[in-house]
Amino acid sequence: MRLTRFTDLALRVLMRLAVEDPKATDDLPTTREVAAGMRVPYTHTAKAVARLQRLGLIEARRGRGGGLALTEAGRSASVGTLVRELEGVGDVVECEGAEPCPLLSACRLRGALRQAQESFFATLDPLTVGGLAAAPAGPVLLDIARSRSPDDT
Repeated sequence: MRLTRFTDLALRVLMRLAVEDPKATDDLPTTREVAAGMRVPYTHTAKAVARLQRLGLIEARRGRGGGLALTEAGRSASVGTLVRELEGVGDVVECEGAEPCPLLSACRLRGALRQAQESFFATLDPLTVGGLAAAPAGPVLLDIARSRSPDDT
């Protein structure tokens, strides 16, 4: 299974925000700063931030003193649940489309692929966003966070 770039970016945004001090509300990173630190386009990051905000995983404040903050729900969110939500539920392969597969009525592959997909998600279920931001990723994420400069706003 392969994750979409959108899901990958959304997870990286959450991990990046997980290393911020939850009590420090005066110097929150902006979407632009997170995008620059992750070396991804601002527009893609803004779309991911909007989706994560709708899911209640991050809080985005506008204006002076604004920025992005991970919510407690975001910190404790299951990575498996997040990937299911962001990727959507669907088959690994398309068996029923404009031209259905001729093996559809007798295929054992489709069921095996569904089972493999669920195993993939189940492996991610016990992981949390907060756990992903722990060492060894944590120090790297902190370096990204520290690379912010006042000129990046």
